[in-house]
Amino acid sequence: MKLFRLATGWMSALLMSCTLLAAQAPGQWDQPASALAEQIAGVLGPGQATLSVRNLSSVADSEIPAIRAFIEKNLKSHGVVAASAESANTVRITLSENNRERLWVAEIVQGNETRVVMVEAGSGSVRTSAVADYMTLRRERLPILLDNSEYAVLAALEIANSLIVLRPEAVDVSAFAEGTWQHQKHFAMNEHRQLSRDARGILIQMPDGTGFNALAGQSECSGTYAATTGATSHPTNDWTIHCHASDEPWPILGNNMAENPVMIKAFYNPARNYFTGVITPSIGVDLPPFYSAALLPRANGTALLIGGIDGKLQVVDNGLLKPVSGARDWGSDFAVLKSGCGSGAQVIASGSGEAASDSLRAYELPAQEAVPASAPLAMNGTVTALWSAPDGKSLLAAVKQTSGDYEVDRVSALCN
Repeated sequence: MKLFRLATGWMSALLMSCTLLAAQAPGQWDQPASALAEQIAGVLGPGQATLSVRNLSSVADSEIPAIRAFIEKNLKSHGVVAASAESANTVRITLSENNRERLWVAEIVQGNETRVVMVEAGSGSVRTSAVADYMTLRRERLPILLDNSEYAVLAALEIANSLIVLRPEAVDVSAFAEGTWQHQKHFAMNEHRQLSRDARGILIQMPDGTGFNALAGQSECSGTYAATTGATSHPTNDWTIHCHASDEPWPILGNNMAENPVMIKAFYNPARNYFTGVITPSIGVDLPPFYSAALLPRANGTALLIGGIDGKLQVVDNGLLKPVSGARDWGSDFAVLKSGCGSGAQVIASGSGEAASDSLRAYELPAQEAVPASAPLAMNGTVTALWSAPDGKSLLAAVKQTSGDYEVDRVSALCN
């Protein structure tokens, strides 16, 4: 009997030891939780913080409590305690992913300051430098011949078998014939208007696809196309374009009014070359002056991305204006590309500064961090303007060559 009791006691102790060892063994989520907690603690320092975890990935919801427990345990080991009540510090963790990696993003709010840290977690590995490469950008130069090539290309639009090119002083129309674009007509804009040295312009396709609006400086043009029959009919002969002086706000989001029935407009300062920050209709947030803006798809709706004249990238999400990190190398132009890769849509940004050979690169913005999603695409000069095609599946880029001439490139993406 005594031997049986000893054996029973030994077995119980062995089972308890195995249970403790199993509980202490690292699980699938312990490594990324530890890496993320270390980064969070590096920002916060010892103290308390209100913690929330949001799951936008394919991780089963039943696993979220365990992941949260892992994160809380690792935070505590660094002196950060998850507060049960409201705290001066807030940590919002989002579990997201693309088609290759899981990405855990933590937004750390301390007073009026927000910082972002992240780790990639997938296949049991973890990398704190969240750089993906699951798509490839490609470009195709549009063979166009333009008179007065010393004038900048402000915008371009492919519509009704024609290529519309907006320049500071005119609208040029080219027609596609014999496998190339052939320049056909030159429509002068209002001559008495205020222009900055680095002028900007916008071309917007009308809902029915047979017309456009063009804005540059203090001028606005409207173009309409009426197809005619007959073998001698040429596409450009059917364009009617009227220009007039205007100080109306510019539509800044989307190139297709059919897709964006509620168009956001911004007031442009033609003497300086940027938008003042005043938009209509109001979105309830005071915006700083900015160069570029784009609607960014989100899991819970859309966010407004703006590139300020101070070089800072910010996003309006859930009624708040938040800073975006990871965009130090961005230029003043960006646009959204519906590639179908990764999250489905990426921001394509030009490089910062005026380089002899510029580049474009795709980025994901899962939260408040710009994460590269492609290798840089070398361009044949400096990118001076960038805008989405009406269907969003490609971009058009104006490129100033070293010779001073301008070309227009069509940019699309392939999923790796």
